[in-house]
Amino acid sequence: MEAFNINAAAATRNYTVTPRIDYRTVASVNGPLVVLDNVKFPKFAEIVNLTLPDGSIRAGQVLEIQGKRAIIQVFEGTSGVDSKATHVEFTGDTLKIPVSEDMLGRIFNGSGKAIDKGPKVFAEDFLDINGSPINPFSRIYPEEMIQTGISAIDTMNSIARGQKIPIFSAAGLPHNEIAAQICRQAGLVKKVDKGVFDDHEDNFSIVFAAMGVNMETARFFKQDFEENGSIERVSLFLNLANDPTIERIITPRLALTTAEYYAYQLEKHVLVILTDMSSYADALREVSAAREEVPGRRGYPGYMYTDLSTIYERAGRVEGRNGNITHPIPDLTGYITEGQIFVDRQLYNRQIYPPINVLPSLSRLMKSAIGEGMTRKDHGDVSNQLYAKYAIGRDAAAMKAVVGEEALNQEDKLSLEFLEKTLFGLDNMRIDPNDPFVTKIRSNPRILSSIQELAQLLQRKGFNISSGQKPSMVQMARLASDKEVSAKLFIIDAQLREAGITLDGETARKFMNLSETNSKQDNNLSDINLRQSNNNLSETNLKSSNNLSETNSKQSNPSIVTSKPQEAIGFVEKIKRWFGIKNEGQI
Repeated sequence: MEAFNINAAAATRNYTVTPRIDYRTVASVNGPLVVLDNVKFPKFAEIVNLTLPDGSIRAGQVLEIQGKRAIIQVFEGTSGVDSKATHVEFTGDTLKIPVSEDMLGRIFNGSGKAIDKGPKVFAEDFLDINGSPINPFSRIYPEEMIQTGISAIDTMNSIARGQKIPIFSAAGLPHNEIAAQICRQAGLVKKVDKGVFDDHEDNFSIVFAAMGVNMETARFFKQDFEENGSIERVSLFLNLANDPTIERIITPRLALTTAEYYAYQLEKHVLVILTDMSSYADALREVSAAREEVPGRRGYPGYMYTDLSTIYERAGRVEGRNGNITHPIPDLTGYITEGQIFVDRQLYNRQIYPPINVLPSLSRLMKSAIGEGMTRKDHGDVSNQLYAKYAIGRDAAAMKAVVGEEALNQEDKLSLEFLEKTLFGLDNMRIDPNDPFVTKIRSNPRILSSIQELAQLLQRKGFNISSGQKPSMVQMARLASDKEVSAKLFIIDAQLREAGITLDGETARKFMNLSETNSKQDNNLSDINLRQSNNNLSETNLKSSNNLSETNSKQSNPSIVTSKPQEAIGFVEKIKRWFGIKNEGQI
């Protein structure tokens, strides 16, 4: 029986063969690297365990072999490693990650260990994190569109399944917010004719890996996913700025291996988002410098292109697979991708969100993801027309800067007007189309009209509603004591309650509560405004909100929310954030 138990244990994946050779021949420590001498038959990429004098164990990987000398990169850093007292054990295996469907809805660190205080993940399989690029012969040409919920991308730079596309950004720009919004809103485009693939939203998963982020950014991602309910379909990997730099080299590979498991074994559609790849490249440069390699451009190793391709080329669609792993979206890099999304600082300074400049942005596979049967028959024509008119508007703006607006002809002025409306029309608000709160607001023209009037009132009183920032405590106090604002909020409160959306809580009551002496006046004002809202909101305005060709209609100030449903709903989103309204309509 004892022999049977030994054989059964040996058949398991995590069985450890003992005894093993234990080396105490650490020659030197250089940055994240440990050099080991007199090693017998080391293997490239083999995992080793380093036991420090205090008894703690750290994992490392054989990075280079020079005869009997092995160079090891330590994932948890080399701080505290004593060359005389540290002993190293070779495991004889490569780095593998335990994978399971239970990883959905969980948060892991950059080494793949759960950090959300949840139960341990029971491994269904152990997969090598290095994987392998997809055989070009097995690749399927990327087709069909993935919906991000951002008009500047979906309309003018549509992303196809199986596509790799980066987001170009810079310090201080809202690339984290854009990545989180894509993660929150991304999904499959509903098709009239259902194919062999399961396009149900439950069959769509997201793997999100953040590398080198600070605590505030990590908290933002966790809070955003949890509050919006998208965490249930997300596996989140977080490598913090204070984590060992070397850990960032394995984080994207852990994320991609997890995504491959979802796609190829669980037959899910998977979106992979990697942010930001510049931190990964910096870690690669640090290891290269420690190995004393000849640096390339800006100190990065000459093999960085090859190294990045081992990550990016693992994405795509594979013949014979029901499901696919699609497009890692890396920040700040455009290697080996089919286009780019450009985040513009000038647009961001004008309080435009998302600040995506569509002219330098490009999706080379857009033509395969749009059209009849996938989006709309005229999708390509509308996109081309918008691009042409937008470019003409940019030229007119450049001319205006030289000669002044008075010297422009009527056509140039119309082009300028179109440019402004396009800038503020491509998702100037953080709107989640799947939000039940937004769905109810969208179907109620009376509420849309009342919110438009509130927006204009706040604008007249000096509140910058276009920025989307929550008012300060002083401004909140001013709002609470302003009778006009309180009366308008009272009207919106009544309309929301009529629509089945209740507002309760201390924060909202500061703005909704009116004294008994003003109740009669407020009720009269409510009746007047309810009648006016029905008269003012014409069917033409409702129709034009969904018609791209009517963007040339006059608009006095694009930063003031008009009666267009899309813009009014955007203002509702700001009200929700100011007052703390949750998705289900509760505060």
